[in-house]
Amino acid sequence: MSFVLTLLGAMLAVALELLEALAIVLAVAVSRRTRDAVIGAAAAVAVCALAGALLGPVLVAKLASEPLELVIGVALLLFGLEWLRKGVLRLAGRRARSSAYAEFVEEREALAAAPPDGPDWAARTVAFKGVLLEGLEVILIVTALAGPEDSRAPALIGAGLAVALTVVVGLVLHRPLRRIPETELKYAVGVLLSSFGTFFAAEGLGVEWPAGDAALLAIAAVFVAASQAMASRLRLPRAAAA
Repeated sequence: MSFVLTLLGAMLAVALELLEALAIVLAVAVSRRTRDAVIGAAAAVAVCALAGALLGPVLVAKLASEPLELVIGVALLLFGLEWLRKGVLRLAGRRARSSAYAEFVEEREALAAAPPDGPDWAARTVAFKGVLLEGLEVILIVTALAGPEDSRAPALIGAGLAVALTVVVGLVLHRPLRRIPETELKYAVGVLLSSFGTFFAAEGLGVEWPAGDAALLAIAAVFVAASQAMASRLRLPRAAAA
């Protein structure tokens, strides 16, 4: 159960972050020059790869002790509750729905000016910044999920599947998908990360879950019920939301 949920959480979280980075890179490529978008994105990927290679093993090794689960739990709760908070606000109509396509259009309009004859540093910077910020968040989430030794394989497999899927989307479609229910998927990721965070943090404090890994399902059910109730209370009338 823990293997499947860890793989699913890592895959969804990484895929959604990379989809947002893809939207920015494609907007740069469409509005300016593909070469500058690729250069900026490649530089950010190199920095992220270096950061992942240096920080990931170091963080896991230094935390590979009794406080590991508590620290991992708190880290996952910080990420998960933030995703869940935004998800509740979006479902309630109090925040714009998440859309990589909308971000693509926004970046494309912001870069509508004609590129210079030489290197387009503005376009390269936009692509670099977009990929770097999303990439660093991916590294932190995957590192946290991969902290416990038995979670490393599913976390890395899920991240690898997400990277492969995003590359295929970028190569085949050349644009972000418009019909992906990003709001609902990010809400689901918030539930998963918050559930893992609660589970690990409690174990780090010495709590023994009566059902073992199956307790994750009960924790997730509590988060779903509580967040849906909150979204229902916050939900705006349809006319006001529109």
